[in-house]
Amino acid sequence: MPGDLHSRLALSFARFGTRTLVEAEGKAWTYGEVEALSARLATRLAALSVAPGERVLVQTEKSVETLLLYFAVVRLGGIYLPLNVDYTEAELDYFASDATPVLAVCRTGDEPLFARIGKGVVTVTTLDSLFVDLPTEAAPPASRQPEDIAAILYTSGTTGKPKGAMLTNANLVSNGETLIQLWRFTPEDRLIHALPIFHVHGLFIAVHCVVFSGASMVFLPKFESAAVIDLMASSTVLMGVPTFYIRLLADERFTREAAAGMRLFVSGSAPLSADIHRAFESRCGHRVLERYGMTETGMLTSNPYDGERRAGFVGPPLPDVQLRIAEFETGKVLPQGEVGIVEVRGPNIFAGYWQMPEKTASEFRPDGFFITGDMGFIDTDGSVQLVGREKDLIISGGLNVYPAEVEALLDDRADVAEAAVIGVPHPDFGEAVVAVVQPAGKFDAEAVREEMRRDLAAFKVPKQIIVLDELPRNTMGKIQKKLLRERYADLFAG
Repeated sequence: MPGDLHSRLALSFARFGTRTLVEAEGKAWTYGEVEALSARLATRLAALSVAPGERVLVQTEKSVETLLLYFAVVRLGGIYLPLNVDYTEAELDYFASDATPVLAVCRTGDEPLFARIGKGVVTVTTLDSLFVDLPTEAAPPASRQPEDIAAILYTSGTTGKPKGAMLTNANLVSNGETLIQLWRFTPEDRLIHALPIFHVHGLFIAVHCVVFSGASMVFLPKFESAAVIDLMASSTVLMGVPTFYIRLLADERFTREAAAGMRLFVSGSAPLSADIHRAFESRCGHRVLERYGMTETGMLTSNPYDGERRAGFVGPPLPDVQLRIAEFETGKVLPQGEVGIVEVRGPNIFAGYWQMPEKTASEFRPDGFFITGDMGFIDTDGSVQLVGREKDLIISGGLNVYPAEVEALLDDRADVAEAAVIGVPHPDFGEAVVAVVQPAGKFDAEAVREEMRRDLAAFKVPKQIIVLDELPRNTMGKIQKKLLRERYADLFAG
């Protein structure tokens, strides 16, 4: 099996050429058509200086054209850098300045914005314009090695500076190959694809499982329970975040009969509560298969396809992943059953953070194990349960929010003395971002929230800002976030 991503994709393009790969808005594209179009698009990208190792920054809506763009960049050996469509100008400027892409692809109408970012030195084009009068010739694929970088995905940093996780060809190929075996993907599968395609879950896990196995998928622009339920009669798999399953349970049309033709429901990107797990099985007869992964690693563990899928557990490590529990400070490996930091090693583990060698070195043990930052333990059957995070990461609707980034924006304000940002349970998003503020004079919480939208993606903006005369502190003067989380745990209940 080839170790570079384009060669692995090409195997499927050749083997399943006449089969449908993707459907969207009533149209369908075969494997052969996708390969031909992406190869012609690669010719256009090459004329825009995309070459092996060059970064291509992409902020576009989910579409088949965006998928073709991804395949075209991979064909040329470029480094694909997808960005959340909600990122603001300030965030985009950081990414462009840090990654120094040779090309930025944006939505029609965003050209002036993109012309300003990255100190104005990035070549900018729109997704629409790339497809006007495509060249007829196909660009030859570049020669790439397994260890070459195929993608960079930015993940928020605890210090407020996002880090670019470098994913290699081997990382993406190995994880895809493992998952199609583990989750039993075949050419007969049809995936309901309702995830965004700017992160690992929607782009690499979902798309690669489909393409590597010869399956097909139907692209939905976003999750809508009615559309997903309608597709279940002709589909076999749904991959989603817990919010998807919460919304399906809230729709009375979602019944055992509606889900009768489905074989697999996968959940990830955020913890699925045991209550939702049980309610889902009671409603439709399927037990959701929960798995655990990260931007830096792809998938690490998975509940079994056959056998018990335990609520609250994310399953044992994948066959090619080594996982251990250790003391965070010392790295001492802990015995089975004890809670500690989750550390992993395997072919899916990223190559490091872009232009951050010191940060990269600090995240790995001397023997090559990556320190995930997640706390958990291994049960007697080898299954992993996650119990929290070593740092205060908030996962809202499957998207990562680090409090330090939001706190920094609040602390810079003249009307804020100090702020603490926490995650509290939310019935729809899993966790909601909440800011607890000690004001410095007159303070208008709703006006502040609106102003924050200029500098933060919508999912990072606090759903609520709570004002306190003083923030609770321990004897060392540290803000007691645990106390705040407990105090406001029922903020969005009922």
